[in-house]
Amino acid sequence: MSSLLASTAAPRSPLALIWQDSLTVFWGDWLDLRVRITQIVSSGLVSPLIYIVAFGFGLGSSLRPGSGLPSGYNSYLEFILPGMVALSSMAISFGGTTFSICGERLFSKTFEETLLLPVHPLALHIGKMIAGVVRGLLTSVSLLAIAILATGSWGFLNPLFLLTLVLNCATFAGIGVLVGLRVKSLETVGLYNNFLIVPMSFLGATFFDPAQLPIVLKAAVYLMPLTYTNLGLRAAAYNPANYPWYSLLILVLLATSLAALGAKQFASQQD
Repeated sequence: MSSLLASTAAPRSPLALIWQDSLTVFWGDWLDLRVRITQIVSSGLVSPLIYIVAFGFGLGSSLRPGSGLPSGYNSYLEFILPGMVALSSMAISFGGTTFSICGERLFSKTFEETLLLPVHPLALHIGKMIAGVVRGLLTSVSLLAIAILATGSWGFLNPLFLLTLVLNCATFAGIGVLVGLRVKSLETVGLYNNFLIVPMSFLGATFFDPAQLPIVLKAAVYLMPLTYTNLGLRAAAYNPANYPWYSLLILVLLATSLAALGAKQFASQQD
């Protein structure tokens, strides 16, 4: 009877199979992540806390509404807090994903086992990306608590804020997957970090309002994914009625495109 039911059961869709396989790949990473949650959370807090003290309380104490502070904000600290969440989630999602894959490829030599899994290449990318998203969200939890205490705004738990944050993590985890698959040494990872992540940290609208920039600089700033995250997070936290929906669309397109590139890279990867 059971065999008859099994034979007559409707076949599962390819997307459902890919999603299940993605969760299987993610579970392998989660078994390692769950024993290092404290380390992951603390490592992502150092730089943002330094920026909050130096810029939010230091430089920010000399800025007042109408005298250098973007309009609509009571303090510079209030302005940069959503950016700190974006910055931290970007760094950890990218760095954690990249170093995880590099460690398996270059040191433990266990990445071949991942490539031999009987799953779709897209499932491999999504599984690794989900692990990166979880890393970014774990780090963001503490910063969200700091932001809510500092501003008294519960907008940091706005569904739009959380959705934008997840898409930011997915975008940079996707970049981390591609970098992790292609680099030949940890020194090369440092180059990507120095020429991609660090410039974006300071030029991705984290510490300033891009609307106030000259047109040439504004064009460069709007080429950075982090800019759209910062614009979306600030609006979701303080003014959701004016949320820039184009930011959400761009982040979705970026994450989707990176998933396609990641699947292609996994399909041809040889280690």
